[in-house]
Amino acid sequence: MSGLGSLEELNAAVAGCRRCPRLVAWREEVAAVKRAAFEGQDYWGRPVPGFGDPTAGVVVIGLAPAAHGANRTGRMFTGDRSGDWLYRAMHRAGFANQPTSTGRDDGLELSGAWVTAPVRCAPPANKPTPAERDACADWFDRELALLERARVYVVLGGFGYQATWASLRRRGMDLPRPRPPFAHGLEVALVDGPTILASYHPSQQNTFTGRLTEEMLDSVFARAAELAR
Repeated sequence: MSGLGSLEELNAAVAGCRRCPRLVAWREEVAAVKRAAFEGQDYWGRPVPGFGDPTAGVVVIGLAPAAHGANRTGRMFTGDRSGDWLYRAMHRAGFANQPTSTGRDDGLELSGAWVTAPVRCAPPANKPTPAERDACADWFDRELALLERARVYVVLGGFGYQATWASLRRRGMDLPRPRPPFAHGLEVALVDGPTILASYHPSQQNTFTGRLTEEMLDSVFARAAELAR
């Protein structure tokens, strides 16, 4: 892992990973037995690398690729409703050149931001096991280490928050104890590391019920932009 000296090298290695038999079987089954709406499309069906600006000051951390979103398109938060919400908010905050993200060739570019997840393969029911999360941990740790200019981690949901906290601990960061409980709008400024900003995940469960509104998500990214400056 230490030999992966760039994000490009890391992304190439991530895309070839086959560590987790259950996730490999699921992502490839979904890619073969396609949703009717995407019948004519070629699914990515592999682990999904991170995406964005290698000099990012803000790193956005989700959960895992969606089965018919990033597992289909090959780019994080691309091709599903969660991504629609995320990239609209990032566009309004000045991190994205456009508010839509539909495929790897759609012209989307990020400035000052990088988007990733602790788990790189689409898990059944969006629920990776602890063993699958841990099998992906060294990819995640190396990625965060390579994003040397990051000053803010925007964590989407409790899973992303916990995985990020664990990664920081493995990397020897000075973390407060006990860990503050996850809450939307939580802000934790680390002594020798970035500031963690927490948001509810823009999942349909949260957006359809109004638990997360666009205004709430905008406020998180406005604060991230402020801290990154």
